[in-house]
Amino acid sequence: MEVSNELAIKKPKRLTSVVWNHFQRIRKADVCYAVCVHCDKKLSGSSNSGTTHLRNHLLRCLKRSNYDVSQLLVAKKKKKDTSLSLANVNVSYDEAQRKDEYIKPTVMKSDLEQRKDEVISLGSCRFDQERSQLDLARMIILHGYPLTMVEHVGFKRFVKNLQPLFEFVPNSSIEVSCMEFYLKEKQKVYELINRLHGRINLAIEMWSSPENAEYMCLIAHYIDEDWKLQQKILNFVTLDSSHTEDVLSEVIINCLMEWDVEYKLFAMTFDDCSADDDIVLRIKDRISQNRPLLSNGQLFDVRSAVHVLNLIVKDAMETLQEVTEKVRGSVSYVKSSQVIQGKFNDIAQQIGISSQRNLVLDSSTRWNSTYSMLETVIGYKSAFCFLQEHDPAYTSALSDIEWEWAKSITGYLKLFVEITNIFSGDKCPTANRYFPEICDVHIQLIEWCKNPDDFLSSIASKMKAKFDKYWSKCSLALAVAAILDPRFKMKLVEYYYSQIYGSTALDRIKEVSDGIKELFNAYSICSTLVDQGSALPGSSLPSTSTDSRDRLKGFDKFLHESSQGQSSISDLDKYLEEPVFPRNCDFNILNWWKVHTPRYPILSMMARDILGTPMSTVSPELAFGVGGRVLDSYRSSLNPDTRQALICTRDWLRVESEDHNPSSALALYVEAN
Repeated sequence: MEVSNELAIKKPKRLTSVVWNHFQRIRKADVCYAVCVHCDKKLSGSSNSGTTHLRNHLLRCLKRSNYDVSQLLVAKKKKKDTSLSLANVNVSYDEAQRKDEYIKPTVMKSDLEQRKDEVISLGSCRFDQERSQLDLARMIILHGYPLTMVEHVGFKRFVKNLQPLFEFVPNSSIEVSCMEFYLKEKQKVYELINRLHGRINLAIEMWSSPENAEYMCLIAHYIDEDWKLQQKILNFVTLDSSHTEDVLSEVIINCLMEWDVEYKLFAMTFDDCSADDDIVLRIKDRISQNRPLLSNGQLFDVRSAVHVLNLIVKDAMETLQEVTEKVRGSVSYVKSSQVIQGKFNDIAQQIGISSQRNLVLDSSTRWNSTYSMLETVIGYKSAFCFLQEHDPAYTSALSDIEWEWAKSITGYLKLFVEITNIFSGDKCPTANRYFPEICDVHIQLIEWCKNPDDFLSSIASKMKAKFDKYWSKCSLALAVAAILDPRFKMKLVEYYYSQIYGSTALDRIKEVSDGIKELFNAYSICSTLVDQGSALPGSSLPSTSTDSRDRLKGFDKFLHESSQGQSSISDLDKYLEEPVFPRNCDFNILNWWKVHTPRYPILSMMARDILGTPMSTVSPELAFGVGGRVLDSYRSSLNPDTRQALICTRDWLRVESEDHNPSSALALYVEAN
């Protein structure tokens, strides 16, 4: 009920409820009233009346005044669980509408210092609809939620209970907010990349959709100023049927120019070796027209190692398809009933097979599961042969030669599984990690081709032909990256090339040595131009002095020119002549180069660019997949600009998510098979 105004009186006792921060207690005769400091309404203030009616009034009063009432609701629940006092509450209201005789709420402090996080502070902050809408857009981007979630009944109910003042907007408005967020974050990434002293490497990934649409994803890989390996998705471009190879090169160049990084480009990594040579040539020619590239236009052309391994395995699996089908039939027969399964287990036990692995069918989309199936079945070979002799219903039996083929191919697959696991499981996949593993594949392929069995040797030859195309294109980049690993230097190249090339190894080693020296000379020229104040774009180094009043700049130039004719040892020669660093499991190559940058200033600049080259573009989720990257149906249904904004921005914000693995940046968008 409402009563007339009276003067405020001193409260006879401490008022513990949070609502008394919004009411003043007054007394008229022997009756107490509670006066709302926001609207001057007077309600019963008797201790026998409780505070429920005061709280209900506040929910209506504060809502009309656009105050945030969510904390008041939280306080109501927390009051049941713990005894809390109020911390530094300052109630703000319109002074013109307040009576002078009202006393401001007293400031109370928590009695439980160890539980400060539970103290509820009810301030005068107003609810911000625009800020909340942007936060919602950020959440949708960061976690990959669909834009339509803002129209879901469950979401609306949850938000309404959490914040009654939030005004729901259609997904089109959230889409606009996402675009605004994208443009803001894009500017940050633009400034970050263009501040880099080193160059960037570009990975080109091709995607498709269930509707057969095609996309191209451009990812910048680089090592930052703190020697941390980084990657940023620059563009996710929607392609159409008119995008031929010459158009694709223009699309890539336009994207690079959009980010102003075309002059910073060091290497490009494509999925495979089949159809991208002309694209790379066009890009090299276009960029070199205006800005010279390293080493007379040299641009490392790299192909994804894991992707090539997958293609090699695919060839082997296709050749062994008939045998693999028989293996699947054998597993299916044994698992067709509990009776047959029990009979098979008894046979295995009688024969003395100690394997504890269960027979499991493979997945047609994961070739490592086929390897696991073959490996398990080979362990039960004797049991299957016994079953063939005593069970006429078993019709998928393998012949002796087929068992030998299956065993040999399983041995091949084991190597590829191990190497693929190494590549895909690396949390910091610097370029130096790939050379020894790829060389092992090369050596094994050479041995497999010598197999006296014509069927197996033909499979190995087919696999090696595909590998040789990759090796001819990427071996120099792999070798140079390995040389820049202080644990290996030239010794690892000499070790593997002697096994791969035999009598011609010295010539091949010299090619690698000449290649790294040529590249180092290009970086030395860039360094000289920096010292003279005319560095090429994208090859800048930190200046030795930023003081415009430095009177010894002329001396620096004199010292550089006078030392040209002297027999001073270069960074590269000094690095190669020093002993290799001991191998250990805790070695971090980026930390090593960070520490040794002052000792090798020019070579470290080269190492930064080379070690950041992506030698593989396949995420761990797709490492063993037999298909390509397929965008999920929801994101493929978005318009191109929104799709690019959501995918790129999520990648830029991923450091705030629980998963910090760069290789899984696009894993969320893969269509489930």
